[in-house]
Amino acid sequence: MSPSALRRQIGQLLIAGFEGQQIPVELRALAREFGLGGVILFARNVGEPEQVAELCYGAARLVPQLPLWVSVDQEGGRVARLKAPFTEWPAMATLGRSGDVGLAGRFARALASELKAVGITLDYAPVLDIHTNPKNPVIGDRALSEKSEEVARLGAAIVMALQGEGVAACGKHFPGHGDTQTDSHLELPLVEHPLERLRSVEFVPFRAAIAAGIATMMTAHVFMPALDETRPATLSRRIVFELLRDELNFEGVILSDDLEMKAIAGAYAVPAAAVLAIGAGCDGVLICSGDHGTQSAALEALIYAVESGDLPFARVEDALKRHQRAKERFLMAQVNVASRPLQGSALRQRLALDEHRAIADEMARFL
Repeated sequence: MSPSALRRQIGQLLIAGFEGQQIPVELRALAREFGLGGVILFARNVGEPEQVAELCYGAARLVPQLPLWVSVDQEGGRVARLKAPFTEWPAMATLGRSGDVGLAGRFARALASELKAVGITLDYAPVLDIHTNPKNPVIGDRALSEKSEEVARLGAAIVMALQGEGVAACGKHFPGHGDTQTDSHLELPLVEHPLERLRSVEFVPFRAAIAAGIATMMTAHVFMPALDETRPATLSRRIVFELLRDELNFEGVILSDDLEMKAIAGAYAVPAAAVLAIGAGCDGVLICSGDHGTQSAALEALIYAVESGDLPFARVEDALKRHQRAKERFLMAQVNVASRPLQGSALRQRLALDEHRAIADEMARFL
C-alpha cells in the first residue's frame, strides 16, 4: 500500500472534536490529508437548529468518498448538548423508576427524530452502566437503574428504538463505570470486582444491547486489576478484544472514550494512547478538545506504528471494515438522499413537538 493511501485510511479511525459553530479550516485540512471517521459535537458547536443542520450537513461530507459519523452525547438530563428548542429530556433514571419499556421506546424514537432532523447520525447513548455506587460522581442519574436486569431491559428498548429510526446507538461504558468513586475526566477510577461479579452484574446490560443489535460500544477509562494489572480498560486487549469482542461476541464498532480525559492523558501521551487503543481492539478513538495538532499527531503515530510493524495492518483493516459496515447500515441513505439540510419552518416542525414534550413530561413524573 502506498504511503498516501495508508494516510487516507488511518484518518477513518478518528472521531474529532472542534471549536466553533462552523467547520474550522484546520479540521478541513485534517480531513484532506488523512481522511476522517467522524466528528463529535459539544455545546460549543451548537447554536440555532438551522446552524446545527448546516454544520452537520457539511461535516458529514468532509470526505467525499465515505460519509462521516456526525455524533453527539445526547442522553437526556445533565448530559445533553442540544437545548431548547430541541426537546429537553429528563435524566435516564426517570425511565428506570417508571419501569416502562414502552415509555423508553417512545422517548428514543422521539429523540432519534430530532437528531435526524439536523443530520446527527450517531448518539452516544444509552448509558449501560449500573448505578451500584451512590458515591459515583460521574454516572449517578445518567444510569437507568441500580439493577442490572432493568438497565438491560430498558437499555435494549432504547437501542432498538433509536436504531429503528435510523440513528446509530452507542452503549457505554464497557466494562462498567457504575461502581466507581472518582471521575475519569479527572483521574483513573479503580474497580476491584472479580471477573465473576462483572459477568453476573456489569456485563448484563451490554449483553442485552448486543442481542438488540447495537451498532457501537464505548470503552470506559477505568482500571480493573482483576482483568488487567497494567493498563486501563480502553488500552487493554484483555478487556476490549478478549472480553467484549470474543466472549460477548460483539461484532460492531468499538470506540474509545475521549483520550484527552485525565484518566488516560494523565499517564499516556494522546498519540501513544491512540496506538494502544487501536491495538487493544478499539476500532476508533475520540479526541474531543479541538486541538488539531494533537489529532494530527495521533494519526501520525498510528501511521508510524503500522509502518514499523508495532500495529499490524490487519488490525487496522478489521477496524475499517467494521466502520464501513456500520456506515452502510446507517449513513449511506441519509447522505445520498438529503440534497440540502432542513431549514426554517420545515426543520422547527420536527423539534419539540407537542407529543415529544408530552413524553418528557411523562418521564419527569418519576424525577
